[in-house]
Amino acid sequence: MTGILMLATLFLVAGIVAVPIATRLGLGSVPGYLVAGMAISPLLTLLRVDVSAIQHFAEFGVVMMLFLVGLELEIDKLWAMRGRLIGLGGLQVVLTALAAGGAGVALGLPWTIALALGMVFALSSTAIVLQTLTEKGLLKCDGGEASFAVLLFQDIAVIPMLALMPLLARPGLMDPVATPSHEAAAATFSLVDGRPGWQVALITLAAVAAVVFIGNRLTRPLFRFVSTAHLRELFTATALALVLGIATLMSLVGLSPALGTFIAGVVLASSEYRHELESDIVPFRGLLLGLFFMTVGANIDFALLIDRAATVIGLTLGLMAIKAAVLLLLARLFGVRGTDRWLFALGLAQAGEFGFVLLSFTTASQIIPQSIADVALLVVALSMLLTPALFILYDRVIAPMAGGDQKREADQIDEASPIIIAGHGRFGGLVARMLRSIGEQPVVVDYSSRQLEMLKLFGIKAYFGDATRPDLLESAGIANAKLLVVAIDDAAQITEIVRYVAATYPNVHIVARAVDRTHVYDLYEAGAEDIIRETFDSAVRSGRSAYEALGFTRAEADALAARFVEADKTHLRRMAEAYRRGVAPEDNPEFVRLSRQQSALLEAEMLQGRADVDAKRAALPDDPPLVAEG
Repeated sequence: MTGILMLATLFLVAGIVAVPIATRLGLGSVPGYLVAGMAISPLLTLLRVDVSAIQHFAEFGVVMMLFLVGLELEIDKLWAMRGRLIGLGGLQVVLTALAAGGAGVALGLPWTIALALGMVFALSSTAIVLQTLTEKGLLKCDGGEASFAVLLFQDIAVIPMLALMPLLARPGLMDPVATPSHEAAAATFSLVDGRPGWQVALITLAAVAAVVFIGNRLTRPLFRFVSTAHLRELFTATALALVLGIATLMSLVGLSPALGTFIAGVVLASSEYRHELESDIVPFRGLLLGLFFMTVGANIDFALLIDRAATVIGLTLGLMAIKAAVLLLLARLFGVRGTDRWLFALGLAQAGEFGFVLLSFTTASQIIPQSIADVALLVVALSMLLTPALFILYDRVIAPMAGGDQKREADQIDEASPIIIAGHGRFGGLVARMLRSIGEQPVVVDYSSRQLEMLKLFGIKAYFGDATRPDLLESAGIANAKLLVVAIDDAAQITEIVRYVAATYPNVHIVARAVDRTHVYDLYEAGAEDIIRETFDSAVRSGRSAYEALGFTRAEADALAARFVEADKTHLRRMAEAYRRGVAPEDNPEFVRLSRQQSALLEAEMLQGRADVDAKRAALPDDPPLVAEG
C-alpha cells in the first residue's frame, strides 16, 4: 500500500510542478507531462518501478479520449465539413503514411515495418495543436479550420489503423525479447481464440451490434433509473462502468477497446445525456492521459538518445519536413492561402500522442521490433517538443513576412453601405438578419472561408477578409459609414478594432460584442459606448422567467427585469472608471472597494423595486398572492 501511495504522490507532484511551468512557457500540457516523466525517470529506475505496466493501465485514458471524440461527432457536424474532413484529412493521412513509409524503405527497413511507422508518423498532436490554436485565437481562421478537420480525421483514422496493423505482423523479424511468451498469451481470456473464421466474424459483428444496441436502447433507461437516486457519484460510476464494459467486450472479441468506445460515443452523440457523460469522463481522461504521457517520458531511453543523438535528430527533422511538404501541397490543392497555408503546414508537422499508443500496440502485436520502436518513440517525443518553436516561427517570422500576401487575398468589396458588420457567426449573423428584414443591406466581412461558403448556399453575400486590418475597413467604406457592428469571436481583436475606429472615425457609431464583464471594461476604455454582452440578454430573460415562477405577473417581472438592467448598466459604467487594464483586482483596491459598494447599491435598488410591487399589491386586495402557493 505504501508503495502505491508513494508512486501516486510522485506522479501527481511531477505533473503539478511541470505542467504549469510548461504552459507558462507556451509549450502546452503534453510536453509538460513528457518532461515530468523524464525528470522522475531516474527515481523510478532506482525504485525498480515497472513503468510499462503503469503505461498499459494509463492507456485507458486514450480509450476515454476516443469515447469523447465520438460524443462530439454528430452526423450534422460531420456532414457540414465532409469535404475537408474526408478529402483534406484523408489525403493527408494516406500521403504522409506513404511518404514516410517510402523513406523508411529507402533507409533499408522491410516494407511492413516502414508502412507501420508511416501510419504512426502520419498522425499529429490533437492536444498540442488545438490548445495552441485556441490560445492564439487562430482556430476560426481558414488555417485553423483546416487543421481541425485534419485532426478530426486523424482521430477517426486511429480506429482502422488499429484494425489493419495486425495484418503487417511478421514475428520472424521481431527482437527475441519482444515476443510474448506462450504462458502470457494463454493468460488472456478471449471469446474468439481457437474458433473457425466464420464464427470469429459472427462474434465480432455481434459485439459491435451489441455496442450499438446498448447505446441506442439501454443507456437512456439505465441513466433514468440511476438518476432516481439523486447521487452524482452514482451517475459518474455508471458512465465509467459503461466505458469499461464496452472496452472489455471489445477486448474479449479481439478488437481494440478504443474501437468499441468510439462507436458508443458516436451512438450517444445525440443523447440527452451526452453533456453529462462528457463532464463525468473528462477528469478521468485528463488524469489518465497525463499519467500516460509521463510514463512515455519516463520510458525514453536516454542512453539511446545520447548514443544516437545525430540519428534521432536527423530522423525528427526529416519527418517534420516530409509532413510539412505534404501539408503545403494539400493546402494549395484545397485553397488554403497565404499565412493560413503556413499555419496549417507548420502546426501539423509533428507526430502525435496517438503515436505512442500505436507504437506500444505494434510492439505487442509483433509488427515493429522493440529496437526500432525505441528510436521511433524518441522521434515522436522530440517532434512534439519542437512544435511550440514552429508556432513561434510562424508568429514572428512567417506571418509578418506574408502580411502583404494576405492583403491581396482579401475579397474586393464592390458595394457601399452605411452599415458594416465584422463577423457573421451566431452573433453577427442574427444582427445582419434583423437589419436585412427592414430593408437595410449591410456590408458583411468575415474571416472564415467555411462560414462564407455556407452563406453562399443560402444566397447571402459576404466578403472574406480580416476586419482588424485598417485597409480592409477602408475598402469596406468605414470613412462614410454610420454604423459598425463588431461581432467577431476574439475579445482582443474586438478591442483592437474598437480602439482604432473610435480614434480614427469618431463619427461612426460602434456596436461592440463583449464576451464577458471584464471585456466590457476594456471596450469602455477603448472608446466604445454601445456594448452588448453576448449572453446578458438571454440571462436577463431567464431571470425574468424566474420572477414569474415565483408568482410575479408578466408586467411585474418585466418591470423588475428592466430595473435590474438599468441598475447594472450604471454599475458597469462606474466600475469601468476604476478598472485598470492588465491590473489584477487584488492589485487594484479602489476597483474592489467600488465593486462592493456598487453591488450593495444594486441590491438595495432591486429590494426597493420589490417593495414597490408589494405596496401596489397591498392596495389591490383582490390580486393573487406575490408568491404562488405550493
